Amino acid sequence: MKKITKLVAIGAALFSTLGVVACKKKEDGGAIKLTVWVSEADKAFATAVAEQFKANNPDKNYQFTIDIQGENDVATRVLNDVENAADVFSYANDQIGKFINGDALAKIAGDRLERVKAANSTASMQSATATVQGVEGVYGMPYTDNTFFLYYDKSVLSETDVQSIDGILAKCGTNKKFAFPMKDGWYSTAFYFGKGLGYEVQYDDDLAETSITCDFDNTTGVAVTQAMWDLVKDSRVKADADDSKITAGFNDGSIVAAVSGIWNRTTIESYLGESFAAAKLPTYTFDKGKATEEQVQLVSFAGYKLMGVNNYSKHKTDAMAFAEFYTNKENQIKHFEERGFVPTDETARADERIQADVCAKAITQQLAHSKTQVNVPTTLWVPMEGLGSAMVTGAQSGNFNLQSQLQACVDAIEKKSGI
Repeated sequence: MKKITKLVAIGAALFSTLGVVACKKKEDGGAIKLTVWVSEADKAFATAVAEQFKANNPDKNYQFTIDIQGENDVATRVLNDVENAADVFSYANDQIGKFINGDALAKIAGDRLERVKAANSTASMQSATATVQGVEGVYGMPYTDNTFFLYYDKSVLSETDVQSIDGILAKCGTNKKFAFPMKDGWYSTAFYFGKGLGYEVQYDDDLAETSITCDFDNTTGVAVTQAMWDLVKDSRVKADADDSKITAGFNDGSIVAAVSGIWNRTTIESYLGESFAAAKLPTYTFDKGKATEEQVQLVSFAGYKLMGVNNYSKHKTDAMAFAEFYTNKENQIKHFEERGFVPTDETARADERIQADVCAKAITQQLAHSKTQVNVPTTLWVPMEGLGSAMVTGAQSGNFNLQSQLQACVDAIEKKSGI
């Protein structure tokens, strides 16, 4: 009797365990868990897109985790632990080489690739394309241009004023400033690009950098840096500007014009209201006071934001499907409506609302004065930040050695072959 009782108890326990497992399995329902990384400002948009994707696919049990990661340095986070990184992530196209070198991006292929190529602009698709070991591949799905332009308060500045920095500064004062993020190389390189200066990068077959040269320190580069330094010293210029300082300045009226990107559009427009306006970047004065003085157009980086899929995703096919959905025509239009992002989808871009939009017009004009953001040295950003920071600090202390600071910057950017 004891043996029978014991067997019954064991059976009951086993049945109970199996029941829990069965319930858990039913509860999980074969869940497909996808982690998505986007910028902080895009988290709400990505969450809504994920919910719609789930609703469109009721036959599958999708579970999304939407996390925050800026596009400018997402490669660092992904490559730190690629096998456990997000399944899908937004990134700026200049990081594509770093991702590929780390085997972190899955290639888009088949019918999906044909759909994406047919929908988006040629330039945006080129930004997602790379040749590795002699084989060309597409490693992301574009969804918006990534450049910068000028925001301004049209109750203070006219369309004529904003054609040049001198015109802007003529209407500024210590309490109404022009903001330029001089400590950020993505922006400050616009001065050098305007005079035709740049860099050259050599790669091996795996897209690893083998050599980097930069001419920012030649005679023309010294004169460009002098023009930048003159602006940083000007009390009417806010040279330590960043996103938070720019938006706060438009809010309290201490900034009347600023160089920034589309991601700040909604906030700045909410502060300026009827006085909100945008334009291409202005010109700056080169060789001021000399016989060679001229107005030089600021030339911005022009890149694209892409959605990439982790090559180590456990659900790569589903991740691909979500990335395509996130970047489709309908969601690119929604992204424009919510964030002002100008679509790369050519049908979406032809929408009359987008064609009439003030920021879309400014971006289109600026793209005519831009440098495609490809083959950018990975070493560019930190030295340029250091040069800008040295200027800002020097303006406060009165101590800035232009020649030595510029030389140190270029030395840090460059990489000699074989080293």
